[in-house]
Amino acid sequence: MNEIAPVAEAFDLSQYISSQENKSFLRFLTCGSVDDGKSTLIGRLLYDTKLIFEDQLAALEKDSRKHGTVSDDIDLALLVDGLEAEREQGITIDVAYRFFSTDKRKFIVADTPGHEQYTRNMATGASTADLAILLVDARNGLLTQTRRHAFIASLLGVRNVVLAINKIDLVDFDQTRFEEIKAEFETFSSGFDFDSCEVIPLSARFGDNVTNRSEKLSWFKGPTLLEHLEQIDIGSKHHSSEFRFPVQWVNRPNLDFRGFSGTVRGGAINVGDEIVVAQSGKTSHIDKIVTMDGDLISAKDGQSVTLTLKDEIDISRGDVIAPVHSRPDVSDQFAAHLIWMSEDAMLPGRPYLLKCGTRTVGASVTEIKHKIDVNTFDHHAAKQLELNEIAFCNLALSERIAFDPYEANKDTGSFILIDRMTNETVAAGLIWFGLRRATNVHLQALDVDKASRSALKNQKPVVLWFTGLSGSGKSTVANAVERKLHGLGRHTYILDGDNVRHGLNKDLGFTDVDRVENIRRVAETSKLFVDAGMITLVSFISPFKAERRLARELMDAGEFYEIFVDTPLADCESRDPKGLYAKARRGEISNFTGVDSAYEAPENPEIHLKTTAKTAEALADEIVERLLTDGFLGQNKP
Repeated sequence: MNEIAPVAEAFDLSQYISSQENKSFLRFLTCGSVDDGKSTLIGRLLYDTKLIFEDQLAALEKDSRKHGTVSDDIDLALLVDGLEAEREQGITIDVAYRFFSTDKRKFIVADTPGHEQYTRNMATGASTADLAILLVDARNGLLTQTRRHAFIASLLGVRNVVLAINKIDLVDFDQTRFEEIKAEFETFSSGFDFDSCEVIPLSARFGDNVTNRSEKLSWFKGPTLLEHLEQIDIGSKHHSSEFRFPVQWVNRPNLDFRGFSGTVRGGAINVGDEIVVAQSGKTSHIDKIVTMDGDLISAKDGQSVTLTLKDEIDISRGDVIAPVHSRPDVSDQFAAHLIWMSEDAMLPGRPYLLKCGTRTVGASVTEIKHKIDVNTFDHHAAKQLELNEIAFCNLALSERIAFDPYEANKDTGSFILIDRMTNETVAAGLIWFGLRRATNVHLQALDVDKASRSALKNQKPVVLWFTGLSGSGKSTVANAVERKLHGLGRHTYILDGDNVRHGLNKDLGFTDVDRVENIRRVAETSKLFVDAGMITLVSFISPFKAERRLARELMDAGEFYEIFVDTPLADCESRDPKGLYAKARRGEISNFTGVDSAYEAPENPEIHLKTTAKTAEALADEIVERLLTDGFLGQNKP
């Protein structure tokens, strides 16, 4: 008797579609220097996940014979290098996006160019990525463009990184070489705000450790690249939880309907919620959330909808609708990081168009605070920006716009600058904080000037700017100097870092951005004291050269003395009068200078104090003697 074969289980199409829809989603990019294998890696992922059709494979074999760079093998890079110029030169020029899927996750990958000339294209790919795969040729290690791409990824808020040490086959799968590059990158990237950084050795050309483990890399116990991409939890802590709705279009098809169309760029909104128009401050409530498929009860980040309100209020394209309890900043001036993308240099004062969300206004860079060296991350003074340079700048706009700091919301915290004549996008910008300055205030001419005030006090005004690590003795020495000057009958005042943070700067934290603003305010205050004819002692860590330079440039020539209180870090930690270093080492304090935030020591200070060789009193005597010699103390009173 013949056995009856079991009936195959029916394929459930709806269940399959549901399982696909419920997969998690990851956007990532490949970046790094030219010829490090970015396109080949993506081609390998597509090939190994069986997402290449037979006709594509046949065409790839044909193209490999014509344009390939890997002898007689299939050149997988040609799967994503689609431009003729890319194939002829064997390089990537434009950003190529590819979709692929596995049983565990769906992916969109951006293949970005490695040439310095196309750094702007890499920034475009990084702006929407959750993760960056930074490729390194095992033979060459970290190059300048590798460092630039890592820095841009960090700046643009990419918080998860894979350092893919590619072409490991060309160094005979050497573990020692792998460890050398890994250690160098960990040291280099220690100041970046990455949530995760996985280092993986692989060969994109031959597939070692890309989707399958390789016996030749048996010494590596970590995941394959695909395993890591499938498993990593990108979380949502860097996504804005506050509702933002830039109005793209006022939808008025007839007299009976007036809605505001756009895409939700953060948080969620419900029917009945109270909202405010950020620029005007007008409030109302959500009446309906309209879509082509019918009205919704709520809308969340990424959804394109039309909102109708219960009140008739004036709203135009470019306005931002937000919750009443959490309005974005509104200003016509802000500080921002700029990535310059034009062959023509950026000159402060030159007019551009600024597009932030759906709003376009006139703008200009009023000041380059500093540009950033991508190799050392030093801050340098600059009068203009060249192609691919990155700088921290102040910008002034022709009218106020609504925005958030980039760290709070990527969409409402980013912008582009557009050349008015050519319509070329010349820069990408990331807003750090707003600058609220009065535009209707003018300098008032005064009858009593600085010279008159100084003569009355029998002294010349000067700023004594004490800088050094926490615990270096800045405040102790500054206090001793003021006591001695007071004994000589001189008019002084101390601006101490801790004291100022209890009043003028109590709203600031200790991020790099807050530190910059902290010093800017103190520098402006010091200028007022100098104008009053005072000898002003400023005791601040002030870790950045650029901000100390800013303070110096506010004063007239000869009115600023930088005093470097030079105490070794080990001595500062051993003193640790407030226990701050111990807390920072335990991770209880972040952005602490000397531990997880850099201190840029002065290179040519007017006075260099080495505290290990002298007492505070002796150092104070040295400063007073210098002031007397340089003519700041006038004639001593009997």
